[in-house]
Amino acid sequence: MTLFEGDINQEYRIDQVEVEGNVGRRLQSLGLIHDTFIKVVNKKKNGAIIFKARGTRLAVGKDIAKKILVCTKEC
Repeated sequence: MTLFEGDINQEYRIDQVEVEGNVGRRLQSLGLIHDTFIKVVNKKKNGAIIFKARGTRLAVGKDIAKKILVCTKEC
């Protein structure tokens, strides 16, 4: 499933980040790599996703959120 499909207040584990270029490198430098645990905090009407990763709140647009593959915390 993608981060965009995630539910509010649920925790997930990043499986793969399919974002390329400068944005992909920026996400990696922020610690969004394979096996990082994240928690969806909020979803905005415009499609933006706010989530918490490594103690920091981050927001990404729906286009980027659709390219971040996650699975449940147990998988």
